[in-house]
Amino acid sequence: MTGAVENGRRMFDYWLTVYKRTWKGTMISSFLLPMLYLAAMGIGLGSFVDSNGTGALGGVSYLQFIAPGLLASTAMQIAVGEATYPVMSGLKWQKFYHSMIATPLRPADVVYGQLGFIAFRVFTSCAVFLVIITLFGGLKSPLGVLGLPVALLLGMAVAGPIAAYATVLDNDSGFAMVFRFGVVPAFLFSGAFFPVSQLPDWIEWLAYVSPLWHAVDLSRSLSLGTVNPLLALGNIVYLLAWFLVGTRLAVRGFTRKLIG
Repeated sequence: MTGAVENGRRMFDYWLTVYKRTWKGTMISSFLLPMLYLAAMGIGLGSFVDSNGTGALGGVSYLQFIAPGLLASTAMQIAVGEATYPVMSGLKWQKFYHSMIATPLRPADVVYGQLGFIAFRVFTSCAVFLVIITLFGGLKSPLGVLGLPVALLLGMAVAGPIAAYATVLDNDSGFAMVFRFGVVPAFLFSGAFFPVSQLPDWIEWLAYVSPLWHAVDLSRSLSLGTVNPLLALGNIVYLLAWFLVGTRLAVRGFTRKLIG
């Protein structure tokens, strides 16, 4: 166990060194775009929504309603971005994963290091975004700061399965399906911008399958101070299941690709 932790730490150090050279290229997707969404939807559109009353949103402002959803959505998008093309690059194009396992590192160590770096990216980006949300008045309850670990859990719940999916692709065309039929619909229809109860029944149930909905529901209940312990536990267990199963599949996929 100690050796696995040490190997994973070394992998994380590698990715952190790479990120120190490339972090400026992530500023727009990680920080600027979420801020623009918050300003345009929460403040711009929110002023029109609030002027017609907030009864449909439980008596909270539209900014306070969507802020937790935008936090969770940011975590999902960062995790998917880091688990698609970078993983494909390491396996197929630049093949730096192959060099890594020529050392004492195992495929599992490579996966843990990659996921550790994704966790770092999700945590730091969402921490900055959470500060901005707080400054804008988007948190109604101090419990809203717990939306940060929820966002981190969501990022891990998404990153594992996506990394596993990347190992079975022959080229990057499959990523278009992930974004077109996974990320975008989840972003729009997982309760970030409106209650999913307003959707047709068959779409509403599809929303509940999405890990994003569970993260949005949990983050919003924390932010608004309306936490139901049983529902919150269900959300956490669901996200943990995605993370554990996804990580196991990723380790299996990396092992098959790198060792055969």
